[in-house]
Amino acid sequence: MQIKPITSLIGAEVIGVDLSEPLDELMFKRIEQAWHDNVILLFRGQNLDENQQASFCARFGKLVASLNAEMLNRPGQHPAVMYISNIVENGKLIGALPDGEVVFHSDQCHAECPAMATMLYALEIPFSGGDTLFANMYAAYDSLPLDLKNKLNGKYAENVYDYAPETIARGGSRIREGVKHWAHPVFRTHPVTGKKALYVNRLMTDHIVGLPEFESREILDFLFRHVEQPQFVYSHHWAVGDLMLWDNRCSLHARTNFDASARRKLRRITVQGERPS
Repeated sequence: MQIKPITSLIGAEVIGVDLSEPLDELMFKRIEQAWHDNVILLFRGQNLDENQQASFCARFGKLVASLNAEMLNRPGQHPAVMYISNIVENGKLIGALPDGEVVFHSDQCHAECPAMATMLYALEIPFSGGDTLFANMYAAYDSLPLDLKNKLNGKYAENVYDYAPETIARGGSRIREGVKHWAHPVFRTHPVTGKKALYVNRLMTDHIVGLPEFESREILDFLFRHVEQPQFVYSHHWAVGDLMLWDNRCSLHARTNFDASARRKLRRITVQGERPS
């Protein structure tokens, strides 16, 4: 097994591992350490069914049951599996999120205990577009001005699961009744590495708790632009058989546009995380 950095700031490719086969404890620990060191891991050329992917993912922690209700009605499907797809069969989408992930976000940050890890496996990929962007939130935090770090230290931000177009412009809007939301630290500490990461995102962070609306909006606008700078971001162009594992506690991800007529299908599994601190 080899571990090869993808960029100097984020990501590593793990070479020489067949994830369809069980991994011994030593090999898994090397992979887990590489994940903590590099935030995201790429495994190319994998051939995995649902159970094989779920088995590998479960080595990292408790799997989260999928809320993709249409998929759960299919006999034999693993309960933690969600398909991300724009493909329509018999008049219905066969997966979820065909167009909602174009903005940077962290999975399930609207929940009390957000996802720790996300694992995405490519099954059908458009010729161009549909890439996934990953931003290193350790580096984003480290490079913030000291006065802003001091101002936001100990502050919480409200994260809202609401993808309606009129709600994406965050910064103090009213949260609609029944919409899931939770406040988490603007700066969270990773429970394994002990490092601090910026924990806000353009898609779901609505406002900073305790600040006037105009000030919250101004600061969030700055933070969103800050984390999305190219020096913090790796853009992954998918190939069939690619598997990506990322740490939601210290990264953001987004998706680039692609031709709506092109088929795209990926299989997603998430791992339960802890309450951010």
